[in-house]
Amino acid sequence: MGSLIYGNSTSPILIDDRALAHLKVVIAIKLRRQESFTLSWVHKDGEAPGRSTIWLHPSIPLRFVFDETEPPTLNPDWIAALSHTLSSTGGVCLVDEIIDPTSEK
Repeated sequence: MGSLIYGNSTSPILIDDRALAHLKVVIAIKLRRQESFTLSWVHKDGEAPGRSTIWLHPSIPLRFVFDETEPPTLNPDWIAALSHTLSSTGGVCLVDEIIDPTSEK
């Protein structure tokens, strides 16, 4: 389980390493362009029910922490799906991975 640490928060946002690696790509593209946006996700089982949203801004420190030492192979379809959520007014939404049953991982 990876962590997203935003600003001076002492409470990391826990996100699966694989999902965090894909989010990192999408977030980095937006922040590199100096664009602010929101990131939303549905709470996982074991957490309080509901969803959360944070406002991401290029001037606020952001740290990605992964449990795994090796980065996963990235799924371009999942990156595209995450990027597609940016075209809505809701910002980036952590959507489930799109798996092509004909591709090998």
